[in-house]
Amino acid sequence: MAKYKVDITGINTNNLKVLSKEEMTALFIRYQNGDLDAKEALISGNLKLVLSILRSFNNKNFNLDDLFQVGVIGLIKAIDNFDLSYGLKLSTYAVPLIIGEIKRYIRDNTAIRISRSIKDLAYQIIKFKDEYVVNHGCEPTSAIIAEALDINEYQIAYALDAMKDPASLFEPIYNDGGDTIYLFDQIADNKDQATDKDMLISLRKALLKIKEREKDILVKRFIIGKTQMEIATELNISQAQVSRLEKSAITHVRRLIK
Repeated sequence: MAKYKVDITGINTNNLKVLSKEEMTALFIRYQNGDLDAKEALISGNLKLVLSILRSFNNKNFNLDDLFQVGVIGLIKAIDNFDLSYGLKLSTYAVPLIIGEIKRYIRDNTAIRISRSIKDLAYQIIKFKDEYVVNHGCEPTSAIIAEALDINEYQIAYALDAMKDPASLFEPIYNDGGDTIYLFDQIADNKDQATDKDMLISLRKALLKIKEREKDILVKRFIIGKTQMEIATELNISQAQVSRLEKSAITHVRRLIK
């Protein structure tokens, strides 16, 4: 288990107190009656929750001490807004807020600059997802998010993809015990190749000529990025049917652009 230990400067993580359910309830009652010492005890008694979340953030570009401090901010927000009457555990309510604070910090401090409008949209989507998980106990589908925020599913995929951490060209993507294959091995060198504009024009024309259902599946699969199973659920058909329709659509497009 040692390899999973998170070391934070100035804190002996082995000696952190973990509160019982009864202690937690008593402290919340005291805090909500104005006892600030109870708030400090709640924070201290839940630091291990922050540490457990940090284990999933193996990001060498950021100092764990910094991520821990940011995670504690999420914990404090959860404690300030927690309502005992909901009957939830604090951890159930706090985890999305802690993860959200850490992810937001990482996104805001990456080298790649994302436009403000895309960033704002991504934050709205993430906030909605966090609140939905807290209220419903499961992740919302893209369709639910799109309807709630009055946007389309492509905007959801684009905004969230734009906020992902960039992959290193030297990221290993395969190793069978012999030579490792890195990401840069799979990237074509196109500096001497002009973009085939005629091919792009032909592709656009082909997409206009195929059946609407086939085009819809290609857009969902290769632009929005949905799985065949997700599409099958939306269309109320089997995954095998989606697979056949996808293959048929690709075959028709290939014939039309020859």
